[in-house]
Amino acid sequence: MNIIFRLFCISLWLAIGSSHAANTNDFNVKVIADDLGVPWGMAFLNKDQILITEREGDLQRLDIRTGDIASIDGLPWEILILGQGGLLDVAIDHSSGWIYFSYSKNVKGQGATTLARAKLDGTTLIDWQDLLVSQSRTSTSYHFAGRLAFDRQGHIFMSIGDRGIRANGQDLSNHAGTIIRLNLDGTVPEDNPFVDNDDALPEIWSYGHRNPQGLFFNSTTQQFWSNEHGPRGGDEINLILPGQNYGWPVISYGKEYNSPAAVGEGTHKAGMQQPVKVYTPSIAPSSLIQYQGKAFSLWRGKLLAGALKLQHLNLVTLDQNQQVVKEDRLLTSLAERLRNVVEGPDGFIYIATDSGKILMLTPNNESQ
Repeated sequence: MNIIFRLFCISLWLAIGSSHAANTNDFNVKVIADDLGVPWGMAFLNKDQILITEREGDLQRLDIRTGDIASIDGLPWEILILGQGGLLDVAIDHSSGWIYFSYSKNVKGQGATTLARAKLDGTTLIDWQDLLVSQSRTSTSYHFAGRLAFDRQGHIFMSIGDRGIRANGQDLSNHAGTIIRLNLDGTVPEDNPFVDNDDALPEIWSYGHRNPQGLFFNSTTQQFWSNEHGPRGGDEINLILPGQNYGWPVISYGKEYNSPAAVGEGTHKAGMQQPVKVYTPSIAPSSLIQYQGKAFSLWRGKLLAGALKLQHLNLVTLDQNQQVVKEDRLLTSLAERLRNVVEGPDGFIYIATDSGKILMLTPNNESQ
């Protein structure tokens, strides 16, 4: 892998929309790494170093000051690199030093979305532990999901797609089409919503999901956000509540791929949650954050997500009732599939692209 890359700053006057947060003078973009694989997840080890997972089954450590990239050893050999599956997300519990991973585990030739953890010793992972090998295996190569989020109260969430089997979204006897919640040691919290339901798996937090690619738990507001891919149209942003049904595939705002027919019974049904926002046509959202920092003061509280199909940074403004009042589409001129968006300790925005780049967005202080 070529670890020498460009360290140059390109001022980009990129925006769609009329809000000040999308003003053409609001931010600069710097390419801080390139020539990676498909960098699926990112997590800051400290203020200067990022761990980057590559879907092809590699783990890298990037020093954002120098641009040096070091390969990390110790990943399991059972990672199944197939279609949308592989090494997926990474999240770090800095209080304990545990690094959490999601990946598609090879179980008899099929991929099971798996939650694991390990610790880092130099450039080697040690004490690897699979915490949950989910009951989600199918013969398909897509809809693994795998996004991770902490609630900072001793729990970790992981999204699991329907694995290409629509009926999984309403089937609580497997993990596909759900968001799960575990204690940090992999045990099941006693207050999970289905713990006492013999017909449901106890790890499940919410269900009726198609392929949730973004998770973000706001520890200040205690609100849990997710976005997910619809079929042809009907991508969603949702506020996730324990035990709730988000409708897939019974209700959807999307269409069938091979006909103009709507998916499911309609867009609403009693007992099924409505999304906060729907995207039609689909933007194919990737990861999701709610900006908390100070660097982009005008973005605080806004949702940011990458878009794969429509190739932009999606900036969503909410009102005090968490209703969407505005959307801006940034970075459209890059023509890049934006796979992962994270906020750094410095409050800057870091973005991974499917072409193998890591971008850093910094504010134009005059506009902030």
